[in-house]
Amino acid sequence: MAQSRVEWVELGRLGRPKGLKGWLHLESWTEPPEGLFDYPTWHLRNAAGQRRSCEVAEARPTPSGFEARIEGVTSREGAEALVGLVIEVPRSELPATAPGEHYQIDLIGFRVVNREGVEFGVIDRFEDMPAHAVMVVRGERERWLPVTSQHLLAIDSETRSVKVDWPEDF
Repeated sequence: MAQSRVEWVELGRLGRPKGLKGWLHLESWTEPPEGLFDYPTWHLRNAAGQRRSCEVAEARPTPSGFEARIEGVTSREGAEALVGLVIEVPRSELPATAPGEHYQIDLIGFRVVNREGVEFGVIDRFEDMPAHAVMVVRGERERWLPVTSQHLLAIDSETRSVKVDWPEDF
């Protein structure tokens, strides 16, 4: 049974304020990180699930990532009110994937099976690590599996499964 796709896709999060004029540090979850700015309208979601739309007034790179100022926010106090909000866009705004490509969000809940047919569990989430992303698989125990061409062998959308080259006892 195919699961319906999520309606909203998380692209990043607003971090701590920078300076006195409404700038905020950004955490981008897009690849490449500056892809966050390909979307003219961001939808900011709070912990209660409420969203508000906004536009980026200005953005700039920093040695550790990016900073941005949201339209209408011109003070540190205004920026502080936005700290921790998640940046989302409607799925309909995402570009189509090429053959063989998948959005990570679409793989959540897929079964993970190794070459030998041992089922590890289902994909719970993805984590970005310094060398590459890992998929966190929950089953009889939690496994963190590298998302690399060496380890990720096949994705089958019909059976909602991912085949990996990973030993059962690792």
